[in-house]
Amino acid sequence: MLCVINCVNAFEIRLTSKTVGVVRLVSMQPGEWSIHATINENDGKEVVHITLNASAAIQPPRFQVEMDVPQIDIHHLWNCKSTSDRCWLKPDWLGPNSSQLACGMPLYAFINDNNQNRLTIACSESLRRVDALMGMHEEDAMITARLSFFNAPEAPLSHYEVDILLDGSNRFWGEAISEGAQWISASAGLSPCQVPNAAYEPLYSSWYQFHQNIKAEDIEAECKMASLMGMKTIILDDGWQTDDNNRGYAYCGDWEVSKNRFPDIKRHVEQVQHMGMKYMMWYSVPYVGHNSKAYKLFKGKYLWDSDQQKLAALDPRFPEVRQYLCKTYQDAITTMGLDGFKLDFIDVFKLDGEDPAEKEDYAGRDIKSLPEAVNALMSEIYYQLHEINPDVLIEFRQEYVGPAIRQYGNMLRAADCPGDMQGNRIRICNLRLTSGNTAVHSDMLEWNVNETPENAARTILSALFSTIQYSMMLRDIPESHRQLIRHWIAFSNEHRKTLLQSEFRPYHPEQCFPMIEAESDTEKIVAIYSPLQVYIADGKPTIVVNASRQRALAVDGDKGKYRVECFDCLGNKTDSYKIKITDKAFINIPVSGYCKIQKL
Repeated sequence: MLCVINCVNAFEIRLTSKTVGVVRLVSMQPGEWSIHATINENDGKEVVHITLNASAAIQPPRFQVEMDVPQIDIHHLWNCKSTSDRCWLKPDWLGPNSSQLACGMPLYAFINDNNQNRLTIACSESLRRVDALMGMHEEDAMITARLSFFNAPEAPLSHYEVDILLDGSNRFWGEAISEGAQWISASAGLSPCQVPNAAYEPLYSSWYQFHQNIKAEDIEAECKMASLMGMKTIILDDGWQTDDNNRGYAYCGDWEVSKNRFPDIKRHVEQVQHMGMKYMMWYSVPYVGHNSKAYKLFKGKYLWDSDQQKLAALDPRFPEVRQYLCKTYQDAITTMGLDGFKLDFIDVFKLDGEDPAEKEDYAGRDIKSLPEAVNALMSEIYYQLHEINPDVLIEFRQEYVGPAIRQYGNMLRAADCPGDMQGNRIRICNLRLTSGNTAVHSDMLEWNVNETPENAARTILSALFSTIQYSMMLRDIPESHRQLIRHWIAFSNEHRKTLLQSEFRPYHPEQCFPMIEAESDTEKIVAIYSPLQVYIADGKPTIVVNASRQRALAVDGDKGKYRVECFDCLGNKTDSYKIKITDKAFINIPVSGYCKIQKL
């Protein structure tokens, strides 16, 4: 059923959906634009297709798509920005969440408290900003779902299309989300870039232990220890380009190596590579500091300029800006012999107010749309670097993790959460569900040098289903901590296919994922983070990891006899015994250790 309502200053289309009832498309000032919408079934789901047309390129109209669904067996709301808080059903008066190319993705899931999907909503718009108001309407216990378009400055258009996926299937919530992310990529015609094997190798980062206070000899000493522990890559973070240690970005933009810190950078990189490690280097892509030579060079070509921060953000719609940035990374990879880059802060490429380019009639800009310009810039960077080194490594971090980002980044890292193992676990799970085969990395791990090995291990175990980045001062930690790192790197390498490249099932996001499973053709790995969880045995050889701080864990499932072998957090075998499951049984596993369970 289709109902179109035209008024002098408003336009509304109503569609009938089997999934959500009525879908309303509303534009309060459509102007000269004609708007059309249809809804079609596709493999048990529905897709709302919206088309806008104008006779000439003009500013697109603001419009929104509205749905209201009864809150029946809906208890939680997931989105990819659920990083530090639990997955909770927010009231709609808290306001909208936004996504755009370098910030999140337009993907939301209403789920129940039994890990089942109730309504997943995805939008094919992966570049431009989409404001999503999702939550509980307290007056009538209805679920509000609103997607708003063109609330941010946008270049003139004459044609626009967008699709919205409605998935009301009753199935495991993570499966619905993963398919929703894949659907966005397919609908937008986006293909992820190549992921080299090195993207899955354990990594050492200089950030948390050094911050900007880095020197060649210190990095080389740490890398020697890191390589002996099994780490295969280093990211040299902020500080190499300045003698300043004030943690700001006033000296960014020239990207000249500090001679005081790294007298011979090429030799230094080679020294580390001879240890068997790849070498990646940090760059803050949009930033040009007031204390750099580049600042005057690009005057008038900034999205914003802050005297308080002594910092400006480049406007990639200027071709010379894109050329400068591309050449910067090309020169770095060829002259220093780098293996990859940590490209930071691309979420700064945005406009929070009016677009200054409109008043200038887009003078000097060969691309009028900022999202399209960012996409062009990052694509140019990737493909030019890929020509030099087909296995080039490029890391991005949350929250720029959407389907478009996977076109030019093969490593996606959890957002900064120093010392917060639960926050790290939440971020990793959200990334694993939406990142396909792109390598998902933990935030860098750190813990106090006086921590017990069992507690330090829990930091590692919360990141077990990711490629782990370590950021400890290795020279300062006790030998027991080094042994701990060596063991879990070896464990992760042995079980990499299962942990990182097989079926992934994180349970109860509203409880911060108290249990996570990964399953390959040959084995299953289950990590328990809460003593209240029950592992369900099914006969397949299984490793149960005990990150719960309790020794006794409950087991249920296939009846029969099982052999159990137990190991502590350092990998030492502690026990071997048999159990018989006739009803719920209990097994004793060392804290922060694991057991191997095999049905007899």
